[in-house]
Amino acid sequence: MNKTKISIHDVAQRAGVSITTVSRVINNVPTVNKKNQAKVEEAVAFLKYKPNVSAQRLAKGLNNAMGLVMPGYPGIFHSFYAVELVRGVGHACEALRLDLLFHITNGQNPITTSNVGGIIFADIIENRKQVESTLEEGIPCMVINNIVEDLDINYVAIDNKMGGLLAVEYLIGLGHKKIATVTGNVHTQSGAHRLEGYKKALQEKNISVRLEYIAQGDYSRRSARVAVEKILALEDRPTAIFAASDDMALEIIAFLLEKRFKVPQDISIIGFDDNPSAIYGPVALTTIQQPLFQMAEEAVKYLNAIVSGKKRAPVKVILPTQLVIRESCAAQ
Repeated sequence: MNKTKISIHDVAQRAGVSITTVSRVINNVPTVNKKNQAKVEEAVAFLKYKPNVSAQRLAKGLNNAMGLVMPGYPGIFHSFYAVELVRGVGHACEALRLDLLFHITNGQNPITTSNVGGIIFADIIENRKQVESTLEEGIPCMVINNIVEDLDINYVAIDNKMGGLLAVEYLIGLGHKKIATVTGNVHTQSGAHRLEGYKKALQEKNISVRLEYIAQGDYSRRSARVAVEKILALEDRPTAIFAASDDMALEIIAFLLEKRFKVPQDISIIGFDDNPSAIYGPVALTTIQQPLFQMAEEAVKYLNAIVSGKKRAPVKVILPTQLVIRESCAAQ
């Protein structure tokens, strides 16, 4: 093979890795998997490859771009959760003068990694293989809204379990013992952890966890309406409901008012998110505030520091939640 024609593509092909990984190895970026590093070093030595300026710029993150990968779902651009994450990431990128590449994934469609300095994954929902592949390539990445314990990856997340606990503890403190919940999607970490917090709060106060009081939702208003209809049909009706999102809580209130129930006099309702729309409904919603904007903004700042070599991985940050008291809960 002619030395003058050897390129970074040849090195990547021999090593069996991506061009991005080759670029990071030859520029001594510390985030590369050791096994991949050894493969690249062997290929570079065998081919007697000399790096070019383009590869050096890519490895040093001088393409000035961050990637944001978000699992897609119906109504994503009407979702307070999604909009706050995009707003936080965008604000941080603007402040740091970074370009932003936004990719909505179904877990199967490929993501392009060669033109970004780092990638932020907004949760891991049916796209774990994409996350694992990015790690294997040695590309700096960050997960937000998911505490990842079984991968060596950076994350900025929220304590959803504590948020569920705070919500139910508040209701118990008001004298409620018959407390139902409308869950989020329990296949997501946020949904599962908020349900765990609900159960823990009851158990700590020696209140039985009643299966009939746990109604499955998926964060959508439609699921909340179906769930609360079942709850109201119970013979021993609860006096309070913890909804795993503000959207669901607002739909529950709307349904109750349609059925001539008074909130909070007949049934207390508490949500989760602190969506601004929760303030302006027929009853101002008591809720658990999660710092979505802050989580997204900090993720970009941490990842940029890792890409630029100013901070070493791993970064594992869990942000607290906070109770916001308004009008939708009353003493029992």
